[in-house]
Amino acid sequence: MKRIAVLTSGGDAPGMNSAVRAVARTGMFYNMEVYGIRSGYKGLIDNDIFKMNLSSVGDIIQRGGTFLFTARSEEFMTPEGRKKAFNNLLNEGIDGLVVIGGDGSFRGALELEKMGVKVIGVPGTIDNDIFGTEYTIGFDTAVNNVIGSIDKIRDTATSHERIFIIEVMGRNSGWIALKSGISGGAESVLIPEISPDYDLMSERIARGITRGKRHSIIIVAEGVASAYEVAEELKKRTELESRVVVLGHTQRGGAPSANDRYLSAKMGYTAVQYLREGKSGLMTALVGGEIVGITLKESVENKKDIDINDYDIAALLAI
Repeated sequence: MKRIAVLTSGGDAPGMNSAVRAVARTGMFYNMEVYGIRSGYKGLIDNDIFKMNLSSVGDIIQRGGTFLFTARSEEFMTPEGRKKAFNNLLNEGIDGLVVIGGDGSFRGALELEKMGVKVIGVPGTIDNDIFGTEYTIGFDTAVNNVIGSIDKIRDTATSHERIFIIEVMGRNSGWIALKSGISGGAESVLIPEISPDYDLMSERIARGITRGKRHSIIIVAEGVASAYEVAEELKKRTELESRVVVLGHTQRGGAPSANDRYLSAKMGYTAVQYLREGKSGLMTALVGGEIVGITLKESVENKKDIDINDYDIAALLAI
C-alpha cells in the first residue's frame, strides 16, 4: 500500500484532528503518500483531494472540529455520486481510505468497499452511539463541556432558587444526557430510550423543596422533547417557574480532552496498521481498554444501548 487518504464526515467531533494527524504521520512513517480529502464525501466527489506532509498536520492536535472540514452529501447517496467518488480515488492512485465519522459515514464507507476500495472506519461522534466501541472520539469532550455549563448554571440556580432545565444533544441516544446528568448531580435525566415520567419528576422536585432544597437541575436529551416542552409539563404539575438553557453546538466546540486526544491517536494509528496488513471493512473500537477491529457491517447493523444501570444510578442519587 503506497497511497492512502483520510476524510472526516458527518457531525464534527473534538479529537477528529488528532485522528487525522495520527493517520497522516503513521502513514508517512511507513513511507506512504497520505492525502487529505476536504468536506467528506462531498469533497471526494468534487475531487478536493490534496497531498499532505508532516507540516499539514502540525499544531492541530489541540483544535476542536476538523481542519479537513465536513459536510453531508446527498449526491454521494446516489450510485452516480459514488461512482464519481470511486473514480477520483482511482485516478489519484489511492489504495486505502480512512473514514472518520459516525453511522452514516460508515454506511458510505461500506458502499465504497463494495466497489473495491480498502476502507477502515474510525468512530468519531459526540453521541457515543456507535455499536462495538465503548467510547467514540468526541464524547468525552462533549460531556465535559456540558459539565462545565451545569456547574455555572448551578451557581445562579442556587442564588435565585430556581429550576433549570438544560437541553443537551442526543436525538436518538441518551449517552451525553446520562453521563453528564450523573456527573453533574442532576435531579432528573430524560433520555430518548425511556419515556419521561413527569409526575415522578414533579414529586422529586416537591420533596426537595420540602427538605429545603433551593434549586433543581434537569437534563433533557433533545430527542425526548424540547426543554421548553418539559418546562410546560412541570408548570402544569407544580406551578413552579423554570428557566431553560439549550446548550446546542457549544457541546461540540473547544479543545478536545486528553482522553479524546489519546483515543483518537491510537485509533488513527491502528487504522493505518490495518491498511498496511491488507485489512478492509473494519472499524477501530475501544474494547476493554484495547483498540480492536470489528466489522463495519456489524457496527452499522446493530444498535448501541445505554447502560440501564446508569439510568437507575442517576435516579437513586437524585433522591
